[in-house]
Parts: sequence; structure tokens; C-alpha cells
Amino acid sequence: MSLPSELSYLDFWSLASGENVRPDRLLGAHVVEQGGVPGTRFAVWAPNARMVSVIGDFNGWNPFEHGMHRHELGFWHVFVPGAAHGQQYKFAVTSHAGHTVHKSDPVGKFMELRPNTASVIWAPEAFAWSDDAWLSARQGAGYDRPISVYEVHLASWSRREDGWYLNYREIATRLADYVCEMGFTHVELMGVSEHPFDGSWGYQVTGYYAPTSRHGTPDDFKWMINHLHERGIGVYVDWVPGHFPTDESGLALWDGSALYEYADPRRGFHPDWNTYVFDYGRNEVVTFLIGSALNWIEDYHIDGLRVDAVASMIYLDFSRTEWLPNIYGGRENLEAIAFMKRLNDTVHSLHPGAVMIAEESTAFPGVTSPTPQGLGFDYKWAMGWMNDTLAYFEKNPLYRRYDHGKMTFFNVYRTTEHFMLAISHDEVVHLKKSMVSKMPGDWYQQRAGLRAFLALQWATPGKKLLFQGQEFAQSTEWEYNVGLPWYVTEHIEHRGVQVLVRDLNRLYCAQRALHAGDHHEAGQEWLSANDAEASVFTFLRRDPQGSDWLLVVASLTPVYREGYMIGVPESGRYRVVLDTDAAEYGGFGTRQTDLEAREGQWHGQPAHLRLNLAPNSVLWLVKE
Repeated sequence: MSLPSELSYLDFWSLASGENVRPDRLLGAHVVEQGGVPGTRFAVWAPNARMVSVIGDFNGWNPFEHGMHRHELGFWHVFVPGAAHGQQYKFAVTSHAGHTVHKSDPVGKFMELRPNTASVIWAPEAFAWSDDAWLSARQGAGYDRPISVYEVHLASWSRREDGWYLNYREIATRLADYVCEMGFTHVELMGVSEHPFDGSWGYQVTGYYAPTSRHGTPDDFKWMINHLHERGIGVYVDWVPGHFPTDESGLALWDGSALYEYADPRRGFHPDWNTYVFDYGRNEVVTFLIGSALNWIEDYHIDGLRVDAVASMIYLDFSRTEWLPNIYGGRENLEAIAFMKRLNDTVHSLHPGAVMIAEESTAFPGVTSPTPQGLGFDYKWAMGWMNDTLAYFEKNPLYRRYDHGKMTFFNVYRTTEHFMLAISHDEVVHLKKSMVSKMPGDWYQQRAGLRAFLALQWATPGKKLLFQGQEFAQSTEWEYNVGLPWYVTEHIEHRGVQVLVRDLNRLYCAQRALHAGDHHEAGQEWLSANDAEASVFTFLRRDPQGSDWLLVVASLTPVYREGYMIGVPESGRYRVVLDTDAAEYGGFGTRQTDLEAREGQWHGQPAHLRLNLAPNSVLWLVKE
């Protein structure tokens, strides 16, 4: 794309009015020629600054050599001859109070490795993408497709032998091989936007347009995405438009005033996270965020964004004792809601098939309903399902009968939104324990409980997400600065769970009944939801558009039940397609002696089937 060496009044007006949703195409650092002289055009938004200059490798970091020119709409710009690709730079911003701070570029495409914070002029040769077929195919994907997401923290998923980070290209081949073997359809990348503090996991962002330099360059990041697409793997990225850190070099008080954040701390500061809240009432802030989203989708071919902490954006009183109501006296942040609607409309109109996922933890209505009535997201994390199901499984089996309804309550509201069933990193840190360690009982019972949990997660209507390490029963909590303990998969106790997850994914994708009806009432039919005493659940998964169905039977106490009778919709022979107690998964290998369903009313069903139910186990069956 050819770039003008100078910016016009209309360029600045398009930014100030909020019309231009790719501000990074005008602002930031762009390698151009002016009057036949090669150099870099710098531009930045700083309406309340007294003075701004650009400093960097090209001028010895001298703040007096390249002062920027102020435009009446609050933007500053300058052309620097000789400034070239790969050189580092910052903006020296002087406030009206006379205080000067060296700031990173808000729309910078690349940054030096932390703890250093300079931006990098980035204008390489055009990347040779080869994923056109993938991008074309995703446009026609609908809600009836299988989506099974493997959530990955790149810095801890795998490391080099010396403990240092893998490059994006190294990660790409290893991750693609593993994800293909395990049968996941997508990966979700935690915190790949540039961030200064490793312990934030990438959720306190200073570079909204820059892939983190911990793993390489922006071109290395593109290579990874391209390779995953070539292997048939979709890529979602975690994106954080709700708040940003107080680091002096970042967005905080960028021109000496509250610019990107609300000025009043009762609205503009998160006391729990020690972060600032974006001012969604400013055109320039809204387009800065929308431009960031489009940067990932357009420039890096990302397939979708998981939008972090949506509830904190929706509610003005989120985790606050002091807060300011909206103009109608309510607790909803009307500006943030309008921003999310515009964000989703913009992404969907420009990139059909790109997926927007909300991490929204309340019962706010219409998160996945179309705009203007709803927020316009494609999926919402099922936080209620997660909380209820984990609370049930963590309970001593002797007392599960008193919480039987936790396992069926999701069915009451599961069609109100398009849900994604997520077991994320948040559930295995901060003394919450790993998934297998949450399960009660001895080591064998814990693994049996985890296998049953996973089989029910994959059988329950909704798309799937599982955080790294839980697929092989990692015993310890996740640590962001340590690689996963892959060596444990040499042992059947861990490898068995890993093989189970592989088989769950393969069956989930192969059986339309398990994914086509995720968001339809007819997609699930309970056969027995009331046997609290035995803690046994039976239900069908159905394809609403066809005749396919699959029977799910869960027995969730450490009790062996021989010849347990269940009602089924048809008589005839049944076949077990998955048994979490199978020996290859680390179970005892309980055998079924008779899988012939006989006619005769049983709990409203025309036929009945007798099964041997192993302790803490789940069966999937189909009719032959």
C-alpha cells in the first residue's frame, strides 16, 4: 500500500470524527519518501500536550532535533529523513505542566523486548500468505459446526532446553502437530499483545497493535498463523479492550491528561486491577480499539477475538464501592455498550466468518443477539455452566445428591445465548488447583472424576474450550513462567486422559448429533434428570436437522452399579462408542454384558436398556 508522505486536513478529520477505523494507517511510524528523500513519517494523537518530539536511534535520542508539528485537531506529525525500518523510537511528550515523559507509540507495530519499552519502526517486505483457501472457507461456517478450542499460553506451553522462549516459528510446527493429533479445531492464544510484565499473562497491554517480541518479530507471528491455517487449525486471540496498565511508557495519561481513560477515577480506574478504564465516549478511543481488533484480523489473519472482561465494561459499578451512574441513573455503561455493538458490526461487516467471543460473567441479556437489540457477539463463555459443574464435581460424592440440580440447571437457559463451555486458565491458578486435583478421592478417583467431567463437557450443548495441561491431567497448578510437565505423559495415568481428550474431539467432530444442535432446544433431550440418590444422569444429543442421536449416561459416585436400567427411545442393539472407564484411558475396563434394549415402558420411554456403570464414569452409545 502506497502511503502519502504528508497528512491532509481530511486525514486528521477522519480520525477526530471517528470515521476512520484504522487509525494505525495514518498514525504511528510509516516509512515513506518526501521529495525523493527516504525516511519515516511519524504522527500521534496528543491534544493536550504542550510539545511533542520524536526521539530514537536516528537522532541520538535528542528531544530537540525533531519537534513535531501540531494540527488544530490535536494531532502531531513530522517527517524524519533517514529514519528506517528496524530503528527504535519513542515520543517525548511535554504536558502543559511542563513535565516530559518518553512514551511508546500507541499504534506501534513492534516493540523491543521487555523490560525495555521503545517502539520499533516496522516496514518489512510484504508477507507471502498462503491461507486464502482457509480464509475463504471460514466465511461459510455456521453455528452448527464443531468448535473445540485449545487455550495456549505460548510462554509456558513449551520452552527451549535452556528455559528461554520458543520463537513463533518453532512454536508453530510443534503446536500444529500436537493440536492436529489431539483433534482440536482451534487454538486460543492468551495475551500475545505486547505487555511489560510477564505475570500479567498479557492482560495488561501496552502494545495494542504489536505481537509480543518475546517470541520473535511480527513476521514470525504471521508465519505461525499462516502455518496453523495451512494445517487446518483456526486461531483466536485474547483481546483486552476493558482496561490498560498504569505504566508510564504506555497509554496512561498519554499527553499529561486523561486521554485514553476516563478522567474521573470513579469511572476511569479499576481498584482491583490497578488499571485505567478506556473512555468509550471519545471517537479517537473507540476507533483506536476497533483499529486494534481489525489489525489482528486483517493484518495477521486471526480468525476471531475472545474479548476479555466484558462484564467490567458493561457495568459502571463493577467491583466498585464508589461509582457514577449513567445519564438515566442506571448502572450500565451506555458508551461501552455502544462501543461493543459498533465493534462487532464493524468486524462482521468487513470480515464475515470472523468470530467474536465474549467473556461475560453475568446474566446481561442479548450478548450474542444481533445488534441493535443485542451486543452482536457470536459466542459467550458459559460461566454459569462452569461454576455449577465445577462446584458439583468438587463436592464429596456422598453429598452430590443434594446438588443434583447444578448439573441440569444449564438446560434451563442454554438456548438463550450461543454458549462456549470454557475451562480456562482462570480455573487452575491462584490456589484453585489443577482440574484433576479439584476432584475428590484418591489419585485413581481423581482421574476417574476428571475423565467423567471432560466427557460430560464434550457431551453438553455448546462449543468447547480447554486450557493447556488439563488434557493430560496436569497435577500442579499452572505456572506462567515454567514450561508444562510434558514428561508425565509417559505414564498411563496422564497419557490415558490425553488419549481420552483426543477421542472426545474426534467423536465430537464426527458425530453431528454432538455439535449440530448446540444452540437448539431439540439438540438435547433429558431421559432421566432426577435420580439424585444414585447421581446418575441420562440424556440424548440430537441433530435437529437429521435423524442422528447419541445416548449419554453418567454415573457420578464411586459406586459400581450392575444392570442399571435406563429408558431409551428405541429398542434394539446399542454400541458403546466411548467409555471413560476404558483401560486405554486409565480405567478398569468395565464390560457390558448385554446391550440389547427391550420394549417396555420405563420413565416415559418405550424401551429400556441395562448397563453396568463403573464408578465416576460416562458412557456414550449409539444405536446400531
